[in-house]
Amino acid sequence: MGFREDQPQAVQQLSDQHPSKENAKENAQLTAAWLTLGLVRGMHSPLFNALLDKLGSPIRILQSDQPTLEGLGLNGGMARSIALAGKGEGNKEQQLLLHTCLSWLEGKNHFLVTRDSPNYPDLLAEIPDAPPLFYVKGDPAFLHQPQLAIVGSRNPTAGGRRNARSFARQLSNSGFSITSGLALGIDVESHVGAMEAGGSTIAVLGTGIDKVYPARHQVIFEQIVEQGALVSEFSPGVPPLPANFPRRNRIISGLSLGVLVVEASVKSGSMITAKLALEQGREVFAIPGSIHNPVARGCHMLISNGAKLVQTAADIVEECGGLLAGLAEVANPRQEIPHSELPAETKKVLKAIGYDVTSFDEIVVETGIDSQLVNVALVNLELQGYICRDKTGFVLASA
Repeated sequence: MGFREDQPQAVQQLSDQHPSKENAKENAQLTAAWLTLGLVRGMHSPLFNALLDKLGSPIRILQSDQPTLEGLGLNGGMARSIALAGKGEGNKEQQLLLHTCLSWLEGKNHFLVTRDSPNYPDLLAEIPDAPPLFYVKGDPAFLHQPQLAIVGSRNPTAGGRRNARSFARQLSNSGFSITSGLALGIDVESHVGAMEAGGSTIAVLGTGIDKVYPARHQVIFEQIVEQGALVSEFSPGVPPLPANFPRRNRIISGLSLGVLVVEASVKSGSMITAKLALEQGREVFAIPGSIHNPVARGCHMLISNGAKLVQTAADIVEECGGLLAGLAEVANPRQEIPHSELPAETKKVLKAIGYDVTSFDEIVVETGIDSQLVNVALVNLELQGYICRDKTGFVLASA
């Protein structure tokens, strides 16, 4: 695809899709230029942004010849690839990918947001390696709402899942849009909590914008489109490659005023997100957990290094109150559940359970009650919301 001649049919179709836009043909050609430059093999955000700073637009970049690009500091291979792409002489794979991207953009609620677009969020534009372009499925307007990222383990405890959903609900009620990565565990609980509250949520993907990963989140994927937006800097068709997920984490933190880590091991993607948030000048919050819980140790490390320890959503709203003043009272901690009416044996079982996981055998030993009666009491306590069942035992309901 060249950028000195007439645009091809696929680009013209994109132009026809938006007849109300001024200079629709030029806009469509510019869209194709953004995509073409982004699809050049080896192109990355810092280089793309540097070229934009020097030449002003992707069309001017693609119209530059190899010597000009080398004069800007590019190596010969990259300069040649860009020059060939600008002449429409790029490889067939790039041509096919461009057609795929243009076809995807013809879909309902499908958008390309570029660095010079009014839809580009101001906070994201501040980070050092801001994506020059990204894809959105849903409503890009949600990207301008104050966002709070919630991240954590893919294998959380029952209490961690409850905390993620509860904090997301309360923060959503306090005016935040909840941002996360649609991963298993804490991420998906956060998205669901926001939607349960009737609020908006943003999912930043580590795959192409058209890929549901993990596949079990298909329903939630579609719900987020209706109550927020899906975001990806990866073009349609890109699979879930391991290297993509650390890259997407900078966007999760970059979109947000702060990052809440619910549960995380010391070496985890959530810790990468928290580190990126600190580098970007964002607030980092962490929920403390049991000293025996391996997925609480990352949170403890963050707190010891200066992250704000939070016990309620109100702690976060207070810290970010400049934008959401007057709404902190919405995010009140849950009141202690009265249990004076519980049968004596059930009270005894409840007293034996703490916020650390307590096994069934430990409860039997602690209470001295027959195991069958303990089992009945545990079922009743769980049904009434006093406790949660974990993989290895039981914990008090924390939210």
